[in-house]
Amino acid sequence: MRLSAMGDVAMTVPVLRAFVNQYPEVKISLVSRPFFKPFFEGIPNLSFFAFDEKERHKGFLGLCRLYQDLAALDIDAFVDLHNVLRSKVVRTLFAMSGKKTASVDKGREEKKALTRPENKVFKPLTTMFERHVKVFEQLGFSVDLANPIFPKKAILDQEVIDIIGENNQKLIGIAPFAQYHSKVYPLDLMQEVIDTLALDKNSKILLFGGGKKEIEILNTISSGKENVINMAGKIKFPQELQLISNLDVMLSMDSGNAHIAAMLGVKVITLWGATHPYAGFSPFNQPLENALVSDRNLYPKLPTSVYGNKIVEGYEDAMRTILPKMVVQKIKTSLK
Repeated sequence: MRLSAMGDVAMTVPVLRAFVNQYPEVKISLVSRPFFKPFFEGIPNLSFFAFDEKERHKGFLGLCRLYQDLAALDIDAFVDLHNVLRSKVVRTLFAMSGKKTASVDKGREEKKALTRPENKVFKPLTTMFERHVKVFEQLGFSVDLANPIFPKKAILDQEVIDIIGENNQKLIGIAPFAQYHSKVYPLDLMQEVIDTLALDKNSKILLFGGGKKEIEILNTISSGKENVINMAGKIKFPQELQLISNLDVMLSMDSGNAHIAAMLGVKVITLWGATHPYAGFSPFNQPLENALVSDRNLYPKLPTSVYGNKIVEGYEDAMRTILPKMVVQKIKTSLK
């Protein structure tokens, strides 16, 4: 069970792929929100169970119905990869019925030490992928992530091809937004990055986002540049996954798009503001040098939070220490 958020759900995919490959005799029923079902398509021995938040599984009684629905599948063990109130209720019901259960340790105390302004303990924490592995170890399953398996590049729908064209340019994905403003690279600097990349006519830049405001911003950013295409609002989510799987590189904030690209085996360059890869949320199988972080010499309180939801006065311009030329060079290097 892992219900949200998008990036966190995406982070379960590499671990589950490794698990089913190493334990082909085990069947997994993955409980999550219906929107995330495309993440898990093609994984053998894994069936998707849709969590109905609005009706059948709403509230405490709904969670009891969820337990009954899952118990009917003759489940031997319940793995809680979320460890929030909802999943704890279901986990407790399984434990009371005599089934084995295991839950993720989110390392909250370590994360507090990493993000507190004073007496900060600045060191890499256990990654979320390693934390997921430890959950399965509680049930006696050792999972090796050393040789990851990724799906093949998806065959693009004709609708997608009609938008991006069929030429052989390098495909650069850029997802310039995040849930919290403190994780978003300043748009004037992002414009500079995109303008510079667009000078290379052998590359095509595809912009990702969602919602009316983001679409308007991306339309402005892409305006007047033939090889910069705003994909936001033009294709369905499964088609977006198809397209991301075909990218040569993805530039993303510390956000769900980074994890989606990484779970598909795409190279990912990430930009970090209020947060930091040391908190354990760096995209899967990506080298640390692909994470461009704000200057801690100038902003020593970084990271100020795990999720970017804390505003610290005087730190509004921290991401401006990541220069556009650094971002462009990192992308060009990854394309070689």
